[in-house]
Amino acid sequence: MSVRVAVVGLGWAGRELWLPLLREHADFEVVAAVDADRASREAFTKATGIAAYPAVDALTARAVDLAVVAVPNHLHTEVGGALLAMGISVFLEKPVCLSSTEVDLLAAAERHGGMLLAGSAIRYRADVEALRQVLPDLGDVRHVDLGWVRARGVPKAGGWFIQRDKAGGGALFDLGWHLLDTLAFLLGPAGCAEVTGVTSDDFVNAGAWRAAWRRDQPGADAADVEDTARGFMVRDDGVSVALRASWASHEARDVCRVRVEGTAGTAELRCTFGFSPNRMPEPVLTVTSEGTTTRIAVPAERIGAEYARQVDRLAGMLADPGNRGRAVAEARPIVGLIESFYASAGSRARRAVPAYQ
Repeated sequence: MSVRVAVVGLGWAGRELWLPLLREHADFEVVAAVDADRASREAFTKATGIAAYPAVDALTARAVDLAVVAVPNHLHTEVGGALLAMGISVFLEKPVCLSSTEVDLLAAAERHGGMLLAGSAIRYRADVEALRQVLPDLGDVRHVDLGWVRARGVPKAGGWFIQRDKAGGGALFDLGWHLLDTLAFLLGPAGCAEVTGVTSDDFVNAGAWRAAWRRDQPGADAADVEDTARGFMVRDDGVSVALRASWASHEARDVCRVRVEGTAGTAELRCTFGFSPNRMPEPVLTVTSEGTTTRIAVPAERIGAEYARQVDRLAGMLADPGNRGRAVAEARPIVGLIESFYASAGSRARRAVPAYQ
């Protein structure tokens, strides 16, 4: 029997990413959509014949098994919590929420309602899985370098991504959550008692550094978030971690790097996460031990395959009662780390923004 799904939010992610994957999948039947914008609802219903509503209170647990929530960050807890309280299970992509207080609210809603599922698609990539498979050969892990650095990838002015009250933050919330979730996937979740971070906004308000491939709506509002976050932290298990998340830089391509150092060797994955066309030609995974570097074969896959793979596993996750509480447990240390990062960055004086053009 198919899982009955409502797509909540008909922006780019809901309309172009989740809706096609769900409609094409045998495990799911899209039975409704929700969006506050009347034109978006009308266009959706005209194209699909599926009913669309202005608010989630039109949905019921009798008619909907799962809501895939694709709304701006600041609405995740409000919308997701309301759906959970109605008895409807919820899938939220990163960031699950924006604060430790919001984690508590989602936990309370899940305890008395539907199941909360969360996803960060990078852990479903074939190259990340290949990296995970070589970790036992590295001995005891001592240090990890995490980086997602775009050449020119600042969201367009006027979009919610660049407004702190709606996004929670800038590149750290947008790209950094993915990196931190990948770290938890590779090494297991852990808190960080020691976090030092700095942020900068050298590119975020200069139009020349915006990504032509993004389809955010243009506007005139200035950004009040960082375009780059750099930090160093020590996990509770003693592993040190260096992190960099950048929407823009002086690099030629958008490159992601995960480097894991162990007592018996070092593994490094270089690739490009996400949908940017300004990417590395192919992922490169290497293992170095005692002066010898070996390249490890990585399965070829199309851009975005990780999202389809995530949907493949979604129905099974929903059917497993052991997943109740897992999304909250995984989100809590990530949110706490990001809060500590921003607190550290906020304690340092900020320089004026250079006028890069």
